[in-house]
Amino acid sequence: MDITLKELFNLEGKTALITGGAGYLGTAMCEALAEQGADIIIGSRNINRCQKLAEKLSIEYPTQVFTAIEIDLMDKESIKNAVISINKLDILINNAWSGNKNSFDSITNEDWEYDIDMSLNSVFRLVKAMQHLLKESQGVILNTASMYGHVAPDYRLYNEDKYTNPPSYGAAKAAVIQFSKYLASFLAPYNIRVNCISPGPFPFPETQQDEEFMRRLKSKNPLNRIGQPYELKGVVALLCSDASSYMTGQNICVDGGWGVW
Repeated sequence: MDITLKELFNLEGKTALITGGAGYLGTAMCEALAEQGADIIIGSRNINRCQKLAEKLSIEYPTQVFTAIEIDLMDKESIKNAVISINKLDILINNAWSGNKNSFDSITNEDWEYDIDMSLNSVFRLVKAMQHLLKESQGVILNTASMYGHVAPDYRLYNEDKYTNPPSYGAAKAAVIQFSKYLASFLAPYNIRVNCISPGPFPFPETQQDEEFMRRLKSKNPLNRIGQPYELKGVVALLCSDASSYMTGQNICVDGGWGVW
């Protein structure tokens, strides 16, 4: 079979739902799939941000459809309403996240439970709710994990109150990696592929203003720098298209080599 690379990456006629789609990393994911021709449903608790991004993309790609939906992944009723509003789905990207900055000393039971619910249980809930649409389309699931799902944070980086790393975050992200492998196995009979990515250091712009913390963060990385959101576009384009048609159950690290040391 002779298929060109352009054809493999083409997503024209495909519909994607991206949770956290208007966020720092989610925006780049939306842009990647838009460039490939997909129609995109941008989901978040912040409907205004989703609408602004949808409007921007609609101007750039006028032949495609960009929709904003309000979805709270901690609310089963909100998920149910989102499912009702979607009648076609080829790609599901679980990217939403929120949480508190805690250390092992400061984290409470409530903080732990919230983070596990947000980072792990929400992925389960949404996949469960959307699986019938993905079975119909023989679709693709992409989950966002983290480098801290497979390596431990270096405590020397987080020696100040404003830069802490909660144990719940890495525990939940490690579970997302395993859950992705589970889904890849059990959804394979429906020709649904499931993969995940583990971003490395992609600190928010406000964090980047702290030069000393940035110096410490970069020094932990073989490439000696942080990641920029556009550097996720390639792997997202790959894993959401037929360019990765023989890949499932994989976790791809986009971390500048963080995990090799």
